[in-house]
Amino acid sequence: MSIRVACHHVTRYLFDRPVSLSPHILRLRPAPHCRTPILSYSMKVKPEEHFLNWQQDAFGNYLARLVFPEKSRELTIDIEIIADMTAYNPFDFFVEEYADNYPFSYSEQEQQELIPYLKCEDAGPLLRQWLDQVDRTEINTIDFLVELNQRLQQHINYSVRMEPGVQSCETTLERKIGSCRDTAWLLVQIMRHLGLAARFVSGYLIQLTADEKALDGPSGPEADFTDLHAWTEVYVPGAGWVGLDPTSGLLAGEGHIPLACTPTPASAAPLTGATDPCEVTFEHSNSVKRIHEDPRVTKPYSDEQWQCIDALGRMVDEELTENDVRLTMGGEPTFVSIDNMDGAEWNSRADGPHKRQLAHDLTLRLRDAFAEGGLLHFGQGKWYPGEPLPRWAYSCFWRKDGIALWQDPALLADIQHDYGATPAQAEQFSRELTRRLGLRESYLTPGYEDTLYWLWKEGSMPDNIDPTKADLKDGRERRALAKVLSHGLDTPVGFALPLQWDRFAERWKSGPWDFRRERMFLIPGDSGMGLRLPLDSLPWIAPDKREIDSPQSLFDDLPELPDRASLDAASTLDKDPAEMAEPNYIDVPHTALCVEAREGRLHIFMPPLSTLESYVTLLAAIEACADHLKLPVVIEGYEPPKDWRLERFHVTPDPGVIEVNIHPAANWQELVEHTTVLYEQARLSRLGTEKFMLDGRHTGTGGGNHITLGGPTPADSPMLRRPDVLRSLITFWQHHPGLSYLFSGVFIGPTSQAPRIDEARDDALYELEIAFSRIPKGEVVAPWLVDRLLRNLLIDVTGNTHRAEFCIDKLYSPDSPTGRLGIVEMRGFEMPPHARMSLVQNLLIRTLLARFWKEPY
Repeated sequence: MSIRVACHHVTRYLFDRPVSLSPHILRLRPAPHCRTPILSYSMKVKPEEHFLNWQQDAFGNYLARLVFPEKSRELTIDIEIIADMTAYNPFDFFVEEYADNYPFSYSEQEQQELIPYLKCEDAGPLLRQWLDQVDRTEINTIDFLVELNQRLQQHINYSVRMEPGVQSCETTLERKIGSCRDTAWLLVQIMRHLGLAARFVSGYLIQLTADEKALDGPSGPEADFTDLHAWTEVYVPGAGWVGLDPTSGLLAGEGHIPLACTPTPASAAPLTGATDPCEVTFEHSNSVKRIHEDPRVTKPYSDEQWQCIDALGRMVDEELTENDVRLTMGGEPTFVSIDNMDGAEWNSRADGPHKRQLAHDLTLRLRDAFAEGGLLHFGQGKWYPGEPLPRWAYSCFWRKDGIALWQDPALLADIQHDYGATPAQAEQFSRELTRRLGLRESYLTPGYEDTLYWLWKEGSMPDNIDPTKADLKDGRERRALAKVLSHGLDTPVGFALPLQWDRFAERWKSGPWDFRRERMFLIPGDSGMGLRLPLDSLPWIAPDKREIDSPQSLFDDLPELPDRASLDAASTLDKDPAEMAEPNYIDVPHTALCVEAREGRLHIFMPPLSTLESYVTLLAAIEACADHLKLPVVIEGYEPPKDWRLERFHVTPDPGVIEVNIHPAANWQELVEHTTVLYEQARLSRLGTEKFMLDGRHTGTGGGNHITLGGPTPADSPMLRRPDVLRSLITFWQHHPGLSYLFSGVFIGPTSQAPRIDEARDDALYELEIAFSRIPKGEVVAPWLVDRLLRNLLIDVTGNTHRAEFCIDKLYSPDSPTGRLGIVEMRGFEMPPHARMSLVQNLLIRTLLARFWKEPY
């Protein structure tokens, strides 16, 4: 993938009268060893009456000798070069074994051939002082050259100097400023004094605007740019002449087009000649224009192409709105580290410290971009066999009605910062929260580490190991033991408040927790307190006596959530707990809110709640406590219940990647905004979308970019209202297998993450045809129909409904209301490297759905 550019260089001399022009020598044709492909070269000269002879000098450079038989009032040299700016690796060269390390000596033959390039000028005191500071100990030759080049670039400032000629080395070092030709000649002399053959290079420098701003250092020119430039080439045995640009401190790349390479600057001048004595006006211009651009990962479509794509997206939107499709689209894009592509956590492992750091940064950025007044929740996600603990999940929740779910972001603690929170502050917070909820403080139950267990663990340690000390090399159990012993077995880990929302009384209820051992001893482990409550030690309740708190159905007509004024009033109301009757053990909740000081932060473990109203009410009380006590908190534990009145996104780990479950978009404009912002914020978090195989082949992240299709509410889902649309989509994909493989990654087939239906079982298609025959046309009143017909067919070879090209495990699951989200997940998509490529994939699906809604396939 390359960019083809036209470089236009005009030099014009206007004389006050006709003058005689001596023979002129031009060195403005790319040198034979130029690594940038030159597709075209043209030269126009005025006066047009002239004689041209192409020559080559003793160093192999192209010379144009011009002879002008008549006098002229003008001399114009018009050069145009068309170059293919294909990027190449400037370090891609071979070095002879004897020259691998500096210092080295050239062979006798090379020394004879390189005599002009080894000739040194007398070194002045400043140059000798600069050379004395060069470390001559043995070092890799390429490292030595790079270090020397960068050191000179940092020592000499760049300026545009219009005076003719080249400064002496002493002048440049004394002033610490110079033009490109001054610095290039200084580097030539430094190299020669260090025993390295070097030559002066005059040429063009072409710099193109980057498609994306650089994350580190300068981003380059704001507009495409070209000009005459000078740099240095050093001779390395095996590699030949290697270009070094001391103006930038970099090796010469595809933008460096050499015109003349000579031992001295005088013989590399672009133009030499003479005229009669006269007055002259000098004009000079250099410009570059892109004439062809191949699609590339940083700019897959031209601006004109994207305008057409965007217009199509808006047109499809109008059709979807006209037909009342009510489609929403989300996704699960994945990202990898830009800086640590070889790390285990970015290739095979699901977790790692660097991954957590970048995920946290991305979560904060997306919160600021999408979720004003949002709540940050740090909970647990999936738990896979062989992993000691469930994976973490960073989530953000916010209300669709625009009312803040959490008003002050400063009261949400940074999970990477130590605030010095203590158990005493945890107790203070617990008592304040209990009072605000109108409950008795006597119901607060401190939790302790199990003394008998940890004393037994300490007693089983070797005698010569201090159990209170541990490092990262120790096993998980030893680190946990050291943490517990350093905390103290008599110090409460935290405080639990038995808590449950009474739907009928519309208030919180609690009660005392009684244990056989009097104290509440937590289950041994290194998880948070809320995950280690000894619930099995509470008084046993017969199944027929237990209160069942069923989750809210997402298909119910739900009222609006309480406004902020009502929540603030509820959290500041001073209720009198003395009026509450002492509950019996049957009424005591078996769920609890926990307050724990951990790693210098105050962690609030949220209990499981079945309604969103109770969750937001509890959050308002927690925020009021945090504001009153000026203690930032970390919200963890159970997430808010599934509810279409709440929007959310999740940032979670997967093997080798970070996965973002982005919130759905209701139209094309929202989809463009969500995808573009997500890609940009991920890049600013130093997360990328591409990887490379050992042979250099470009691949996606390996984690996929699953696309989710649903509706504003589960009842609005097009897939539940019109199952024949899902049938059309599956059939179309089945008839066009290229769609399954065009967008997939390198892993395909029955054992991949998204196997086709016909890759699981040979007879699956026959059964699918029977199921399709039972799907009626048009809208249906039974939302469970499509799930019952397809649940046992859209699976992989193991029967897993999740690992399928069309995943319906969140469409209308028979297990629980939380699985009845009306969502179909298309998993056969690898992560595209650019946001617009992802949007085009989404637009393809939107277009097909709009078509199938009117004309089933």
